[in-house]
Amino acid sequence: MVPASKGSAVVTLPTDTQILITREFNAPAPLVFRVFTEPELIQRWWAGRHGTVTSVEVDLRVGGSWRYVMEANGGFEVAFHGEYHEVVPDQRLVNTEIFEGVPETDAPPALCTYTFTEHDDTTTLTMLTEVPDKATRDAIIDSGMESGMQDGYDIAEEIAVELAG
Repeated sequence: MVPASKGSAVVTLPTDTQILITREFNAPAPLVFRVFTEPELIQRWWAGRHGTVTSVEVDLRVGGSWRYVMEANGGFEVAFHGEYHEVVPDQRLVNTEIFEGVPETDAPPALCTYTFTEHDDTTTLTMLTEVPDKATRDAIIDSGMESGMQDGYDIAEEIAVELAG
């Protein structure tokens, strides 16, 4: 297996409060799921080429929490955390996501739904992020998240293909 084309994730904005990312991975769903849920694998791709992951904590169960921290290339720390609401191995993850760089508010956290759909030993990942308002959605898009996400997903696919042997 070889990786799909680099930077091939497609970002769309279905509503004022949603970001939808779709990306094909040239690997079976169980391997892609592992890359998105196992700490030692997440550590290898989550920062893309924008820094170094310094901490990954995953308690992969409904009600369990997760937290990822990276040292960005500019020398500052970036951290996200959340809680798992649904875990269906090799098929679906639903979790909250909170960027620790924003002051706490009463607004609900982002809700992220990852769906892993396998067909002919390839996997389509769709990730739907739902946020409380358009301003939050636009701030995420304007943050440069797409560049980091493209890099990270390219590396994630390389790891999944490597796992396939």
